[in-house]
Amino acid sequence: MTDDTARTQERAQSIASVPSPCINVCRMNKATGLCEGCLRTIDEIAKWSSFGDETKRAVWDEIEKRHADIMSKQADKREAKT
Repeated sequence: MTDDTARTQERAQSIASVPSPCINVCRMNKATGLCEGCLRTIDEIAKWSSFGDETKRAVWDEIEKRHADIMSKQADKREAKT
């Protein structure tokens, strides 16, 4: 990545606010402790509005990891059935 590209990306991130991952499917899964809709913890949900953009992006990174983990486990289950 060039310096100009990095600066442009940093500038865009500082201008655009980080959207909420909420999709209005608000059910906490007791087994995982995560919302079934957005894959956040109750603490992440409760504190979202007070988080800065950097923290919000970190939560999004965790959501992506959680989603990948869930998809991997589902694929493993499907393979085990065949």
